[in-house]
Amino acid sequence: MNDIRKISVGPDYKNAMSYLQGQEVLGGSHKIHLILFNESKCSFQVWIENESNETILWKEFNSNIPVSVEYNINF
Repeated sequence: MNDIRKISVGPDYKNAMSYLQGQEVLGGSHKIHLILFNESKCSFQVWIENESNETILWKEFNSNIPVSVEYNINF
């Protein structure tokens, strides 16, 4: 499994919407916990976590939308 750090969604990378693991969202009430690629659906999923450590699926992008992926590189 690859460790995804960031995805950028949109046809133009410069103006794409980016989602970064650990980024605060929804006015700071949640943060991005995990970004996964779901092979069975061929989609990227963005999971968020609240202060009570509850994790929920927030966004999902299918293969019809251009997505750039940045992986964590641990040396």
